[in-house]
Amino acid sequence: MPSSPGGFEVPLWRSIAVFRFASLAYVCVLVVRDADRYAHPVAAGVVLLVMLAWSGVTAVRYARPANRGWPLLLADLGVVLAILAATPWVVGRQALAAGVPTLAVAWLAGPVLAWAVSGGRRRGAVAALLLGGADLASRGRIGPSSLTGVILLLLAGVVVGHVARLAVTAEERLQRAVELEAATRERERLARGIHDSVLQVLALVQRRGAHLDGEAGELARLAGEQEAALRALISGGDPAPPAATAGDTLDLRALLGRHASAAVQVSAPATPVPLPATTARELAAAVAAALDNVDRHADGRAWVLVEDEGETVTVSVRDAGPGIPDGRLAEAVRQGRLGMAQSIRGRITDLGGEVRVLSAPREGTEIELVVSRFRAGGRGTAR
Repeated sequence: MPSSPGGFEVPLWRSIAVFRFASLAYVCVLVVRDADRYAHPVAAGVVLLVMLAWSGVTAVRYARPANRGWPLLLADLGVVLAILAATPWVVGRQALAAGVPTLAVAWLAGPVLAWAVSGGRRRGAVAALLLGGADLASRGRIGPSSLTGVILLLLAGVVVGHVARLAVTAEERLQRAVELEAATRERERLARGIHDSVLQVLALVQRRGAHLDGEAGELARLAGEQEAALRALISGGDPAPPAATAGDTLDLRALLGRHASAAVQVSAPATPVPLPATTARELAAAVAAALDNVDRHADGRAWVLVEDEGETVTVSVRDAGPGIPDGRLAEAVRQGRLGMAQSIRGRITDLGGEVRVLSAPREGTEIELVVSRFRAGGRGTAR
């Protein structure tokens, strides 16, 4: 389990440093109390100085994350093992058999805690078993109290290791949450600016050029694709695929959703509306042409409704403009204005679909585009 340079692990390492000095103070009290029973009391004082110096070294070294690797961990374990190995000579076998504590006492738990924090439960358990076995080997006799000490040491390694792992996991999750919140705020900030500028321009280019041929029509198509991709990016979703083969399907909602703006309201089912790629694109182009008519002849406000009826899909484009007078569509054809005749009726007719135009003076216009999900071509009716 890798250590992080800050966060929840820092208090654990500081606690280990405090534990070393607090347990060393307890060792000093025991040494002063039992010094007259030691075989070599002067050597006991030297051992105390070594323990004090090593406590200071570990407190400084473990404070730096770069030092919490195997060299320091093994050295920490080795120092305590050396003190346990020297205990029978310093204290004396007779004193140990009489119940005098070993020199390390609780101080030997320092490496166990360090291994547990740096590597989790398993590493803490390994260090506890090594030091517990060495502690038992240094005693003149093994009793219930010594076995209890080893069990407590093992439990400390397991529990502290588990807590350390939970702390690191919590820190990682918190970091991801902070990064996600920052990214979301930045996306929202960008979305506000982009929606008020870039998206509106791209949507206008797409609608104005959808019925044109040549490079102008291609430019309008690319503008529509980039608007959809950009809108999906700033909203956190996946952009609709810009291209598909004839055998693929596209979600009609994604193609029509790019027209949504302050003036155009798009209502679609909550579930995907899949159509053959050609059908979906042609239907979306017809809707774009209808919206272009709304922009030119009405006030630009329109409502687009998508209805998935199983075998057929109906898209309604409604506005609140002045309506279409009787005979106006036929007159537009004679004048060479082919927006309704070609861009809308022509596309839907080629798909084998149907176009219904419902209009009345001063009551707006509603255009219903009906296509079959299973017929991608052929001639249909148009009313």
